[in-house]
Amino acid sequence: MTDAIVERNALERAIVVICSFVLWLTMVVIFLILTANTLLRYISGTSLQWANEVPELLFPWLVMSGVVLAAEKGAHIATVFLVESVGAEAKRRISIVAWIAVAILYAVLVRATWSMLEIVHDERTPILQIPTSVTYGCVLAGMVMLSLLALQSAWRAWRRVRVAQDDSEPGAQVAQG
Repeated sequence: MTDAIVERNALERAIVVICSFVLWLTMVVIFLILTANTLLRYISGTSLQWANEVPELLFPWLVMSGVVLAAEKGAHIATVFLVESVGAEAKRRISIVAWIAVAILYAVLVRATWSMLEIVHDERTPILQIPTSVTYGCVLAGMVMLSLLALQSAWRAWRRVRVAQDDSEPGAQVAQG
């Protein structure tokens, strides 16, 4: 039996939109702040005191959104030579078990991060006094999204469906199923 080809569902599209927005917003804001601070330093010899804190707070959001987008596109590194050596049904079963294990491990990280939020919320940045939990929040959100994507992949493997190749990303291997 061959796999059916399906389009991305609403959950995956929402995750892509959210992460793409966060990725571009954080990248632009970081670039503008660092550029403005550099120009200010060269022109007047001074700098914005808070200009180091904001990029430090935004960079984890940039990275996590990129990690989730890469996972959604199936662009993470994988070692598949053993899985490729077995038959289609064994490959499907391995895929289901692996995706469920991945989802469970991400869920464990969600729980651990959630318990850390209260602890790190009391820590604040020196100048802007922003809680450190803002950075941990991106880890929590990213792990939730990664867990949902892994569950979606397990479900697709169970149903024997694959996501259609994204024409805007030539050469991207889709992770689902």
